[in-house]
Amino acid sequence: MNRTEATSATLISREDCVLVVIDVQEKLLPAVADKETVLDNVVRLVKFAGIIDLPVVLTEQRNLGPTVPEVRAELAGVEPISKITFDCFGEEAFRTRLETINRKVLVLAGIEAHICVAQTALTALNRFMVHTVSDAVSSRSLHNKDAALARMRQAGATVTSTEMVIYELLRRAGTPEFKEALKLVK
Repeated sequence: MNRTEATSATLISREDCVLVVIDVQEKLLPAVADKETVLDNVVRLVKFAGIIDLPVVLTEQRNLGPTVPEVRAELAGVEPISKITFDCFGEEAFRTRLETINRKVLVLAGIEAHICVAQTALTALNRFMVHTVSDAVSSRSLHNKDAALARMRQAGATVTSTEMVIYELLRRAGTPEFKEALKLVK
């Protein structure tokens, strides 16, 4: 494999990705460590998904209220998948939605990192490439977030950041999409 092939094999592309936003809900978010940063970055990712027409799957854990208004406002056309399982793959509606979208890379954001995000990532690794966005996930404690990121990385997930995802999917400057996305990172 030459250097170009190796590089393209490790970079994600918009044609292969789906953004999965897990349980960013009104009753849960207030208890999460670094909640403002996580919310800002989830909103950035969702807005960016709109700019490049990236599909988004949204989940909501039952009994934790609706998704926070800042995220819902950007996902007006996306119907949330209600779940009782921690692992999103435990819900048939989630599996069906992913099959319909037919992408091979999951970009994960949401809460809680050590429960729903980690369990979803670990299950997904059997079938998908997983990129967990480190600054768009959290838990009630930073210790649990750090443990979750370490476990996901050890299992084979890529731990990335909001800006890494944005620039990797853009690939180049000077386009109308780049100009729109630049507003999100400045």
